[in-house]
Amino acid sequence: MDVATESYIMLLLADGNLPTGSFVTSSGLESYIKHGFFRTSSNTSDSSSAARSNQAIIDFMQNNLNAYAHSALPFMSDAHTAVSEYRATLDGSCSKNDIAIGSNEASGFALKRLESLDNLYHSMTMNDVTRRASKAQGVALLTLFSKGLSKPALVSTLGGDDLGSTEEALSHIVDSLKLRIRREDIHGHLPICWGVMTAALGLGLGMKFRSVPLAKAKIYLPERSQYLHLFLQARSLLSASIRLNTLGPYAAQQLLLHVVKGIVEEQIKRLYPGKICCNRTVIPQRAHARTCMFPIFSPTLGDGTGAEHRIVHIQRHHEAEMVA
Repeated sequence: MDVATESYIMLLLADGNLPTGSFVTSSGLESYIKHGFFRTSSNTSDSSSAARSNQAIIDFMQNNLNAYAHSALPFMSDAHTAVSEYRATLDGSCSKNDIAIGSNEASGFALKRLESLDNLYHSMTMNDVTRRASKAQGVALLTLFSKGLSKPALVSTLGGDDLGSTEEALSHIVDSLKLRIRREDIHGHLPICWGVMTAALGLGLGMKFRSVPLAKAKIYLPERSQYLHLFLQARSLLSASIRLNTLGPYAAQQLLLHVVKGIVEEQIKRLYPGKICCNRTVIPQRAHARTCMFPIFSPTLGDGTGAEHRIVHIQRHHEAEMVA
């Protein structure tokens, strides 16, 4: 997919009117405020109330995105990779009957990988409120793809191309995943479903480089799916802050323009650290769920019970998965 098409998809996904279920949670901000932690430290030099409120939101957003990036993005990457590899196996040779009955072995293998990732993410998400919100947003994304982002049947009646086997196969795997979630066979967490949706849309996840002739270097471009996912997480925090009356809409827009970009890029760089070689080429080291099995936990208040037991369970689950 070319850069222009990917940019257009990002514009569509960044639309605040999309029914993604982002209003079902404040990502811990409401609890943070209710328990009296929403305040500026005593060493703050600025006495302005607006400045203190802005700084408090920024501090919370930095911590929240740091925890979320380390816990969710590796799973999102693996889910995206699973669907992308399945998409690569589609050469147009599979018939509509094969897609309808689900006889494609690659489809079943991809669904099995997604189920394994979803179960592991569920075991690593300790807070029940976070679990419920993640599952609600996850199934909302799959519904959005099926009803709002898949190719419409009207295209074929207007003289355009018929729905190709690739599009039908991708729609089938999304519908199959959504059906399993409705049956409660799997959980359908947000990072997994986001990876599935963006991969089905063709939004890139692989490493991208842009050559700079004058500097004789290659600049690493952030992965679009991950960058957009973190941006939407930050925007949902600002939206929740507005609803909780701790931040005004204009102040939120100022932070979105002047602050959020730097925070998101900082988290991406932490997950993808690069080093400069003698020829000034930036070589990133890819973060992966296999190499980031113990993300930063940020449980909400009162959720520390059983944390050590859960971590032991996660380790045993991962060891069993590696053996399998």
